[in-house]
Amino acid sequence: MSATPRQALQAANRFQAFATWPQLLLIGFLAAISTGCSKPEAAPEPMRAVRILTVGVDSLQAGLEYAAEVRPRVESSLGFRVAGKITRREVEVGQRVRAGQLIAQVDPQDLKLAADAARAQVAAAKTNRDLAAADFKRYKDLRDQNFIGAADLDRRESTLKAAQAQLDQAQAQLAAQGNQAAYASLVADVSGVVTAVLAETGQVVTAGSPIVRIAQDGPRDAVFSVPEDKVTAVHPGSSVAIRRWAQDGAGSATLSGTVREVAAIADPATRTYQIKVTLNGTEMPPLGSTLYVQPQSLEHSGTLAIKLPTSALKQDGQVSAVWVLDKASMTIHSQPVLIATADVNDAVIAAGLKPGDLVVSAGVHVLSPGQKVTIYQEKAPEAAAEPASAAIKSVANPASAAAAK
Repeated sequence: MSATPRQALQAANRFQAFATWPQLLLIGFLAAISTGCSKPEAAPEPMRAVRILTVGVDSLQAGLEYAAEVRPRVESSLGFRVAGKITRREVEVGQRVRAGQLIAQVDPQDLKLAADAARAQVAAAKTNRDLAAADFKRYKDLRDQNFIGAADLDRRESTLKAAQAQLDQAQAQLAAQGNQAAYASLVADVSGVVTAVLAETGQVVTAGSPIVRIAQDGPRDAVFSVPEDKVTAVHPGSSVAIRRWAQDGAGSATLSGTVREVAAIADPATRTYQIKVTLNGTEMPPLGSTLYVQPQSLEHSGTLAIKLPTSALKQDGQVSAVWVLDKASMTIHSQPVLIATADVNDAVIAAGLKPGDLVVSAGVHVLSPGQKVTIYQEKAPEAAAEPASAAIKSVANPASAAAAK
């Protein structure tokens, strides 16, 4: 049965609708993917409010202070003059000793044997000398009677002189060996305090090896170090203010001192120069205690300088810098500065800023060059809230509160 033209047209339209439906689904799917993958536009960076301070000139409040250690003026190491094995040690670190007090002793047995051998040599040399003297006397009597010639007497006289020389040599060796035996005992040659023990009982030591170190009684020094740029300002004879680290009772008073010695060369490890200050006064602080010293030649209190809080500083590569505000455009830029020293909690600026510059004083780590900022304004204090007692009364007595209204 053949279809009519109208039925054929309706069938063609239905076919076209079914053919385009998958295409429409594909187009919608691709549009959804493209919309999801596209990046959203970045939100504009918020304008930050920063604290600003105006650079000015102020006086320094603190001078340069260094930590020093109390040391003896003279500290010597004591050791045996002979070698041997240590059999006794009578002192410990921190113990006070007197001049002539026994410090340590080595085994004296070998030294005593050497002294006995020297004593025997003296006896033998004395016997030979006596025999030569008696022989010379007999030959002298014979020469007086012209029984022998002068040459025979001269030979006997030479023999006597040689024997006497051998006796003198033996006696000198005996005296030296006697001293060696006495050197087996190490005694303190000065009064002081033992600051170090460098050998123990049972140890075999050589002659001259240090056994103990003694800080001699007498003047004491405060020793500290200064960097290279400050050492030229410290001179021998200049005064130094000193205070103890432990502020207790009589120690709370400020001491005084005088620069006694300035090192000629820097320490190879720290590259600093050692300064020795003579402590003035009758009551000296203990050895090894800590002192704070302020050389008067390095005192800068009252000197005018540009100071900034440390919160305004940042590190820009290898140099220190600050953010400076351009008030016309309200943008900031990085300005390198040179820091001279510290004054209490502030940094002293030697170069890079001038009075009147506007510097960001806080939050420097979240800023970037050329960024627009606003000046932070302190908020006005809010009105005081209703006292708690009044609020409690109004809740407890609503009728009275309504009547009051």
